[in-house]
Amino acid sequence: MFGDLMGNMKEQQKEMRRKLAEFKVEAEAGNGAVKVVANANRELLDIQFDKEKLDWEDTEMVQDFIIAAVNKALEKAAEKEAEEAQNIMKNMLPPGMGDLGNLFG
Repeated sequence: MFGDLMGNMKEQQKEMRRKLAEFKVEAEAGNGAVKVVANANRELLDIQFDKEKLDWEDTEMVQDFIIAAVNKALEKAAEKEAEEAQNIMKNMLPPGMGDLGNLFG
């Protein structure tokens, strides 16, 4: 019984990772000076710069914008990942478990 449950859980985790890889999140900093795209597996996919909005001589500002945009994107990705994990937990509960499903969101 528990072996089947653990095997099923591993399969669901693989499926969740596949789904999360397809879900994209975007964030920006510096009023659009830096834009970051990541997936919900918290993998960075793209970083774009608006050259007109950045002072490339001010490397500290550029670094701050990059860090802020990346952190925002990763935060959004983590939220989506948590949402998907809750859905998996709900789906793993046997039928008829009543209000236990509410424990996960």
